[in-house]
Amino acid sequence: QEHTIKVLELISTIWDSELHVAGLRLLNSLPLPDYVHPQLRRVMPALMEILQSNYILAQVQAIRLLSYLAQKNDLLYDILNCQVHSNFLNLFQSTQPGSLLFEVLVFAERLSEGRNSPHYRAVKWHYNEQSLHEALFGDESRLADRLLALVIHPEEEVQIQACKVIVSLQCSQDVGVRPSSCRPSHSYFNSGENN
Repeated sequence: QEHTIKVLELISTIWDSELHVAGLRLLNSLPLPDYVHPQLRRVMPALMEILQSNYILAQVQAIRLLSYLAQKNDLLYDILNCQVHSNFLNLFQSTQPGSLLFEVLVFAERLSEGRNSPHYRAVKWHYNEQSLHEALFGDESRLADRLLALVIHPEEEVQIQACKVIVSLQCSQDVGVRPSSCRPSHSYFNSGENN
């Protein structure tokens, strides 16, 4: 497991796309025990930067790792509070490669599900203004528009995953109202009127 820590150190300190791809592939194939979580917390900003780079192979590997980590209760807030660029939602544009879009949508679904878990909702969290949480789930987020555009994406797996995220977001609006089902009266999506 010392290899895991060394790889995390390398990908967060050396800005090289090939190194990122190789290191992240290795991390995605290894078990990441809880005692590695403090190191993962420290490299979260670097992972987010790799995700927002323009190198598809590294982006896909970074998002796979982040999606896995988003399922860990003790890392979810660190991921959601990570600072992102103002154009983060460009990752959800239909012009992105289908493989990246699919992984980004899986990530969004896992984040949405995680933040709706009773464990996570038990705490009142505060997020930075430029955080991933605000980009995806904040009041000013345009994620809903991006998702609706992806429902007609040419690749079926992207369409299906976009629908899953929409359902997850819709259900998140109803958590606490009726957790077992979604109610149409509360919507994350506009009902036709302009903002």
